[in-house]
Amino acid sequence: MSGTRRACRLPRQPGPAGWNRLLPAPPPARVLDGAQTADLAIIGAGFAGLSAARRALQIDPDLRIAVLEAGRVGDGPAGRNTGFMIDLPHDLASESYAGRAAGADRSQTLLNRRAIRFAAEAAEACGMGPETFDPAGKINAAATLQGDAHNRAYADHLAAMQEPCRLLDAGEMAALTGTDYYTSGLYTPGTVMLQPAAYIRALARGLEVTAGLFENSPVKEISRRDGVWSLVTARGEVMAPRVILANNGHAESFGYFPRRLMHVFTYASMTVPFEAGRLPGDRRWGVTPADPMGTTVRRIDGLGGSRIVVRTRFTYNPTMEVSPATVARAGRLHDRKFAERFPALEGVGMQYRWAGHLCLSWNGVPAHGEVEDGVFAAVCQNGLGTAKGTLAGISAAELALGCETDTTRAMLAQAPPRRLPPEPLAYLGAKATLAWKEWRAGRE
Repeated sequence: MSGTRRACRLPRQPGPAGWNRLLPAPPPARVLDGAQTADLAIIGAGFAGLSAARRALQIDPDLRIAVLEAGRVGDGPAGRNTGFMIDLPHDLASESYAGRAAGADRSQTLLNRRAIRFAAEAAEACGMGPETFDPAGKINAAATLQGDAHNRAYADHLAAMQEPCRLLDAGEMAALTGTDYYTSGLYTPGTVMLQPAAYIRALARGLEVTAGLFENSPVKEISRRDGVWSLVTARGEVMAPRVILANNGHAESFGYFPRRLMHVFTYASMTVPFEAGRLPGDRRWGVTPADPMGTTVRRIDGLGGSRIVVRTRFTYNPTMEVSPATVARAGRLHDRKFAERFPALEGVGMQYRWAGHLCLSWNGVPAHGEVEDGVFAAVCQNGLGTAKGTLAGISAAELALGCETDTTRAMLAQAPPRRLPPEPLAYLGAKATLAWKEWRAGRE
């Protein structure tokens, strides 16, 4: 590359990340100040970036690594999801999460499980407890006859994949969740439930002795001089021969993958703590909706008290920004969904509301691999950032250090992201599709 890539925008996080607010305040940020050299520079300290750093150090413990995070660890998209690290196919564009073929979904499941094993090893090494990393499995929850049909269809798909699952009736769902809202459930055992901000912050702490992690240090400019990449921030510069882009959709802010990434935001609200006995059932559980465009709900109990987290609503935002008014509108929908599900918690309000940035491709594939000499992309997780982000980070580190593995071969064998239609067709089409799918999801 002969020119310089300047970021046309920097990440902006809408609303407070509730998961991170439950944790003790972190120590002051270490901001990049002055010039640094490294063997490997990583842009982004989320699931992909920190997993890449950890994997690179497993390959070569003597590597000098610089990780540059635009904000605080745990405040970005990694700390804004609902914490499901899912092993099975989870296609948000489908009716029941099933992909197109059992064979392809089986291959993706094996890759996701490699990511989960990697995360489990990190959780043990970093001393994470079950409140942070809990291999509890998950449930697809249905609230309508259509949702029941989605659960049965997905169960059939899993049977074709020879994957275990168990259908739950309305009584079992009520005993688990403490509400009679749900008509059925489909339990699968392989998902890990995370406190996502706690996981990311623990993973970052585990790297402090060997990796230079700089927060509040957004990269503004990327250029190459004499075979070495220069990453410039407001107050400093990192020089490194190899770079990993782990900044998800903001890779496009530097001109990578133009018109090939879809920028979607999803929204969540978290209640104030309530007396645990007010809601019967288990004190910790998580359900994803039988219809992918429905409402995800978690009950948590521990640090921060007993709370409910509600996530629903998707919007297409090619500017990678949403307004406070948009978050507030989604919050009113969350209030209604919460009231429908939990009449026993009448009067319990929401303490935190936020939005999180997802990056998808039109054909549901990652944006991965070497995009310039020495620059490796680990972006576009298609709505499954916990598992697929971890996997992308592992693969990018292996590619950057010249290690060919089953993971790198599988990741590189996927097709590249398809080019999006021109605007305004892409915006109008995405907006209409999301609105129609949300309407169709109904009570789900």
